[in-house]
Parts: sequence; structure tokens; C-alpha cells
Amino acid sequence: MTRQDSIDRHRAGRDSTIRTESRILVAAGIETLWAYLCDVARWAEWAPTVLECRIRGGGPLEPGAWVDQRARDLGWNHRRSERVTAVDEPHAMAFSGTMGTSAARWGMELVPVGGAGTAAMMWVEVDIANVMHAYPAHSLQARIQRVSDLEMAGIRAAVEADARAGTGSE
Repeated sequence: MTRQDSIDRHRAGRDSTIRTESRILVAAGIETLWAYLCDVARWAEWAPTVLECRIRGGGPLEPGAWVDQRARDLGWNHRRSERVTAVDEPHAMAFSGTMGTSAARWGMELVPVGGAGTAAMMWVEVDIANVMHAYPAHSLQARIQRVSDLEMAGIRAAVEADARAGTGSE
């Protein structure tokens, strides 16, 4: 490999995007799962880095709205905001913000399954930039996948517990 090949490979990695997908089947109807996900005050129940969450101005979850969070990442408390980029009730929602110093997007896609179940998929995309290049992309992707899998398990547990108890976000 020539020096230029090495430089080209390094530059190609600098503009890379990583993507993860996490899937679950929830024993609850799509409307029940949708209502839970739209109740951003409950995100701290399933998102391990979210301490508090609200929609800025108290409005609905709709494109253009901002979701403000108090978060804890790597032992550091901070505030972050995500813009709602898409809402297709009750099938999909998407957000954009940052992860570290990199632009990031994430979303949920829901599909009814049978009479009382919902297939859910969470996807996360991160455009690796700046100092985030110091962290190996495959390690970052694996970490994001682990967190997403934990979040999806938390969503399933909360929604199914609410359904069994006859309570919820609806």
C-alpha cells in the first residue's frame, strides 16, 4: 500500500456514517406503543442516558418540535436537544441531533402484527466527525447497538407492564 492509499483510506473513514437497527416484538397494539413513545416524559424509563425529557413549549410531538433532555453520558450531566424531523402516526417518528461532536439521527418504525402485537424497529445513524474519529467506528457502532438493544427491551417491558395493569400513556 502506498502512502497515498493510506491517506485515501483515512479520508474515506472520516466521512463515514454508521447505522444500527434494533428490533423487538411488543405484546401490545400499535396505538398503545405509539402513545407510550409520544409520552417523552417517560423516556427516562427506557433510555439509560435520559434523566428528564420534555417537548419544548409543551406542544405535541410533531415535525419541527424540539425535545429537550437532561442527560448523563459517561458520568457527565448535561442538556441536549433533538429536533423532531418526521412523525407518521402511528407508524414512524424520527429525530436529529448530535452524538458527541457528530451529527446523528434516530427513529422508530412500528408495524402492527396480528391482533394485539407490534413489531418495532429503532434505527440510529451517526456521521462520524471531528474527535469522534479517535474512537474506532466498529466499537462505536457496537456500543450504540448495545444501548439501542437495552432501550428496546425497556420499551417492551414498560409497555407490556402497562398493558397488563390496564394503565399507560393513552
